[in-house]
Amino acid sequence: MNGTSDTEPEGQPTKRTLRRDFLAVRSGLTGDDAQKAAAVLAERALELPELAGAHTVAAYVSVGGEPGTRALLDALHARGTRVLLPVLLPDNDLDWGGYEGPGSLARVQHRGKMALLEPSGARLGPDAVLTADAVLLPGLAVDTRGMRLGRGGGSYDRVLARLERAEADPALVVLLYDSEVVAHLPAEAHDRPVHAVVTPSGVRRFR
Repeated sequence: MNGTSDTEPEGQPTKRTLRRDFLAVRSGLTGDDAQKAAAVLAERALELPELAGAHTVAAYVSVGGEPGTRALLDALHARGTRVLLPVLLPDNDLDWGGYEGPGSLARVQHRGKMALLEPSGARLGPDAVLTADAVLLPGLAVDTRGMRLGRGGGSYDRVLARLERAEADPALVVLLYDSEVVAHLPAEAHDRPVHAVVTPSGVRRFR
């Protein structure tokens, strides 16, 4: 894919163009819409067998217009699930720390990026994700094959590559709005499909 082009060779939109379009739609959501969606998403995600039976879940704290994860994090923590949250490293890789409730989060401003809420406790190392039974991946869209469109920073590509190298096979789950499940997304050789997507209207599985 040409990084400066806005279309694929077949005339399809590039990842860059699609990211811009999906982010524009998210920016138009009202706070009330986002809050309602977050509550429904948490309820649906908690019913997933992959999360219900998980001892450890690697997740993330939603930011901006992302489908909200805070209610889900609190519910997982309350029922005794070990929750790991990412810490962004200077090279865009991810370290991990444990979630111990809202008071365990600290606002961190990374240079040239949006501020993130990250765990304030001990750092567990990038390989901590290998202990997860399920991994919640942030995304902007998923297609009918389970291919995920991320924000383009590459952090979760590294996570997925780390899991693959270790032959770890956690459930890979994405939380999205209904309009973000689409027919087709451009994919590259390193892209890996997720196993399930949760939206306010239901769950779709890809394996």
